[in-house]
Amino acid sequence: MPMIVVDAHEDIAYNALMFGRDYRQSALAHRTREASTDTPNNAGTATVGLPDALLGRVALTFSTLFVAPRTRQSAPWDGLSYSEPEEAYAIALRQMDYYERLADEHDKINLVRTQADLDAVLATWEDGKTLEDHQIGLVTLMENADPIIEPKQFEEWYERGVRLVGLAWHQTRYCGGTGSPGPLTDLGRELLDVMASFNAILDLSHMAEESYLEAVDRYEGVIIASHSNPRRFCNTDRHLSDDMIARLVERDGVMGIVLYNQFLTNGWDKRQRLPFSIITDAIDYVCQLAGSAAHVGIGTDFDGGVGRESIPEGLDTVGDLLLIADALRQKGYAEADIQAIMGGNMIRKLRQGLPED
Repeated sequence: MPMIVVDAHEDIAYNALMFGRDYRQSALAHRTREASTDTPNNAGTATVGLPDALLGRVALTFSTLFVAPRTRQSAPWDGLSYSEPEEAYAIALRQMDYYERLADEHDKINLVRTQADLDAVLATWEDGKTLEDHQIGLVTLMENADPIIEPKQFEEWYERGVRLVGLAWHQTRYCGGTGSPGPLTDLGRELLDVMASFNAILDLSHMAEESYLEAVDRYEGVIIASHSNPRRFCNTDRHLSDDMIARLVERDGVMGIVLYNQFLTNGWDKRQRLPFSIITDAIDYVCQLAGSAAHVGIGTDFDGGVGRESIPEGLDTVGDLLLIADALRQKGYAEADIQAIMGGNMIRKLRQGLPED
C-alpha cells in the first residue's frame, strides 16, 4: 500500500461544538471565517479539516471525546466543561452524536468500530485508487474517562463505538493525571477490568507516572500513548520518562509524538517556531531508546489548543504530515520503518484491539 498517515489524536468534535469548526471544511475555510473573531486567539489558527486530511493522505484519525473539568477549564468562554460525571457524560454524548452525524452525512467519512471497517477504509488507499476513491476513518478515543459514570457503564460507550479510552486528562475519578500525581483509584482498577473484557485499547497519555506504571503492569489489553513526547524534550509530568517509554515498549505499545512546540522543547519562546527537524529528533530518540521503529507514531493534537503558530516550521495543516516521511528518509530511515512510523504502528494496535465485525 502507498504511504498513508495515522493521526492518533485530534479534538474534532470539541472544535466543532466549541468553535463551530465544521470538519468537512478545510483549515483555510476556517481561517477565513474566523479572521474577524476571537477564535484564533482562543484556539489557535486552524490546522484541521477533511480536505486537508484527504490531500495529506491522513487515512485514519483517532477522534476524541474531550471534556475538561470545570476546575481546569481553559477560559471563561469554555462551555464544554463539567463539575459532575453526569455533565461530562452529556457533553461527551453530544460529541459522539457529532461524529455519527458526520459519517451519516458525508460519504468520505467512516466511523471505524471493527476490523472490517478498518479494512474498508484502507482499501480506498490502495495502489490505483484516486482522490475520488479515498475515504477517512475516524476511531473514537475518549480522552478523560469521567464521562463513564461508573465502570460497568463502559459497555454503553463501547456499543456506541468508543474503542480507545484515556483514563486521565488532569486528575479524574479513575487515576492521577497531568499536574495531579497519584495512583489508580479503586474505580480506575475496576474500569480497567471492564475495558479488558471488551479488549478496548488503553491510552496512557496524561496519566500520572504512578498511575501509568500501575496500568502498564495491570492492564491485559492493548496499550498506546496517543499523544505524548519523551521528557528528554519537555521535562514535565505531561510526558514520558525513559523508564515509562521502556515499559511501553516491553508491552509492544506505541506512542504518538505531539507536534506542539511547547511539548518539543524546554522553555519554548512563543515568539519563535521550532525547526522542522525537532520532529524527527523526537521520533529518532524513541526509536533509539526502543531499539526499533515499531513503537512510535504521530499524535498531532492539532487544534487541541495547538494552532498553526504553535507548531514547527514547515507545517501549515494536517495535510503536511507526509513531510515527516521525507525528513525521515533524509535521516536514513528505511522505507518500511517510515511506513510503520507514519501509520503502520498505530494500525497494528488497532488490529489487535478492534473486534472482527
